[in-house]
Amino acid sequence: MLPKAAWSLVLRKGGRGRRGMHSSEGTARGGGKTPRYTNCYAQRHYPMPEEPFCTELNAEQQALKEKEKGSWTLLTHAEKVALYRLQFNETFAEMNRRSNEWKTVMGYVFFFFGFAALVIWWQRVYMFPPKPITLTDEWKAKQLQRMLDMKVNPVQGLASRWDYEKKQWKK
Repeated sequence: MLPKAAWSLVLRKGGRGRRGMHSSEGTARGGGKTPRYTNCYAQRHYPMPEEPFCTELNAEQQALKEKEKGSWTLLTHAEKVALYRLQFNETFAEMNRRSNEWKTVMGYVFFFFGFAALVIWWQRVYMFPPKPITLTDEWKAKQLQRMLDMKVNPVQGLASRWDYEKKQWKK
């Protein structure tokens, strides 16, 4: 019983004697930065990441960073582009370019439409019973002739549109 109570006290306190107090210099657990994997890439709606894209620099890149502190008129275009690539992963043009993902999505959509059509065809051929005889054209023609012979609904219906003397439909 005692270990269970002690464990619940430890969990309630937020660790072994560590209080979850907020401080003015950041979070209670240390460093004010977010972890590297959460916000290292620029996005369209938030183009300035908290950390640069490249954090580990080689000797050439460190020399370029030192040269950056001087006058920017002395830097060549290639050096400016290299400095930009150290800070950011993509330019706005690269972020806004169209992707070809729609082709994959449409491929999957057409694949599933085709698969569904094959399933429906298979059901019609192998699962559903044959059509009843009352749905054939021959049966429908006989039924229409029988209704005309019986003069069904002669005032406003089918028989009112049939000319019995000429044996054809009225125009």
